[in-house]
Amino acid sequence: MNTVVVRVLLLLVCSCSGWFLGITVFSTMTAAAACAAAGAVCSIGAMVWGQLLRRTPVKIIISGALGTIIGLVIANLFTYSLVSFRDDRGLQTLLLCLIINAVCGYLGMAVGGTKGEELDVSGWPVLGRTEAGVQSLKILDTSVIIDGRIADICETGLVEGTLIIPQFILRELTSIADSADSLKRNRGRRGLDVLKKIQKQTSIEVRIVDQDFPRIREVDGKLVALAKQMNAKVMTNDFNLNKVAEIQGVAVLNINQLASSVKPLVLPGEIMKVYIQREGKEQGQGVAYLDDGTMVVVENGKRYQGREIDVSVTSVLQTTAGRMIFTAVKGENPGNIFPPQKL
Repeated sequence: MNTVVVRVLLLLVCSCSGWFLGITVFSTMTAAAACAAAGAVCSIGAMVWGQLLRRTPVKIIISGALGTIIGLVIANLFTYSLVSFRDDRGLQTLLLCLIINAVCGYLGMAVGGTKGEELDVSGWPVLGRTEAGVQSLKILDTSVIIDGRIADICETGLVEGTLIIPQFILRELTSIADSADSLKRNRGRRGLDVLKKIQKQTSIEVRIVDQDFPRIREVDGKLVALAKQMNAKVMTNDFNLNKVAEIQGVAVLNINQLASSVKPLVLPGEIMKVYIQREGKEQGQGVAYLDDGTMVVVENGKRYQGREIDVSVTSVLQTTAGRMIFTAVKGENPGNIFPPQKL
């Protein structure tokens, strides 16, 4: 509400100032009305510019301002020399100086804003902390959106900063949702539903960006390039994208690794209750699953198939595919059920 009041006051002040300026200088109602309209337009432009600056990283603002200052200094040095060699300093000379200042100022701001990503403000006492907060950006991959767990993680408040959704990811999701294959179509629609769910959450900001890299065909390559450009992290479940991003120095947040990290710790000798669902690969083995999907191999557990029993943990094997827990029926001799060791 305070922001609305400030904007209304700014609009009134600029319009009234333009009106009085027109009356004072030109002494006509038409000129006064034109000046008031010009003041209103300037205030609206200032509001729009302020909204854009709020979403712009601090280092981009700093580099753009420095570029503008340098451009104006160069322009004024040039125009000073130009005016010094001209005897007439009329309207033409004034307009020429204004044009040179505008062009040099714009070029300085454009170059400074473009090269702002190369400016390192992390060592600056105040700006470094501000930039660290602003640049907490995470780009979502198609796989992590379709997976759906990212929405639940955002609800817990563990994810901070801004989630970035590139337009090329939205196009890929739309293409999957329009696929003739029913399985792909359902996956794509689920991904779009997950994005809607995330956008409705007020605890995290979601930003859709239009940056694209036409020379890069693969979506993974576009993601890595965008992450390097925005100094952002990539959230994905794709193993290949994970490796490619790490090779190129881009930080990766893998949801599968997070899920593995938060699984409860199981120690040898611990007693747990499991439900034997099927027969194992080895003779007499039974297989059960924990709530998080972890496979539990029960020695001599085949005869308990379809029943819930107490088992004792004998060993835990961590593989690239996940974790496996080897157990024996409680009260029985475990025997040789440890996983084979490489010689």
